[in-house]
Amino acid sequence: MSDDTSAVLIRALDAAHAAGHEVRFWLRDDDAVAPTPALDRLLTLSAAEGVPVTLAVIPRDTGAALAERLASAPLARVAVHGWAHENHALPPRKKQELGPDRPAETVLAEIARGREKLVALHGARLLPLLVPPWNRIAPGVVAGLPALGFAALSTFGPEDPAAPMRAINTHVDPIDWHGSRSLCPEAPLWLGAAQRVADLMAGPVEGTLGLLTHHLVHDAAIWGFVERFIALTRAHPACRWIDPAEVIASSSR
Repeated sequence: MSDDTSAVLIRALDAAHAAGHEVRFWLRDDDAVAPTPALDRLLTLSAAEGVPVTLAVIPRDTGAALAERLASAPLARVAVHGWAHENHALPPRKKQELGPDRPAETVLAEIARGREKLVALHGARLLPLLVPPWNRIAPGVVAGLPALGFAALSTFGPEDPAAPMRAINTHVDPIDWHGSRSLCPEAPLWLGAAQRVADLMAGPVEGTLGLLTHHLVHDAAIWGFVERFIALTRAHPACRWIDPAEVIASSSR
């Protein structure tokens, strides 16, 4: 990576700092189930950089082993990642587990079951945050989330200010899902992050920039980008990496 590639984000953070803005970043990692060498690498990075990480855990397939591993990872939080990460969409609809192709009551019952399991496994480490598999969810399902104990929802892309529920989204995904499944071209990633910083400066102070990772499928190039992204931003005075519980707490006041 050349210095010029990431410079666009550094310039955006410089402008934020000069204007007296603090930009809050957060790290969401999807599809955790069990301890693996890849998870160890992620947790080691989190600890070394002092960056909290929220693991979106698939409830059906997880168990005590993950909870035991996270007991020694104080910066790790857990969010509910659907129930089984299974696609129930009918063609030609895009993949989704929490979409409109099943009754909302059925979907909500699965989510409730998943939340209950993760509460039992992780206790206070579990956030009142739902992360829909494939970042897609039907409006009828969203409407039922508060009754299940959820205070926020996390998908991918800009938040809708008119949404019925607090959104804490992710905005930078380094994986080329529809091509090589390795690292996306870097320039658009840095440019997208810089644009998000600019948008936050012009918008609500409670906004964040979310980095989305999937530790189980990272190759060397993806790990390299994630490590550089975190190191560069952690070193900048305008940036603070946060636990999303901070955002949830502020939105409930």
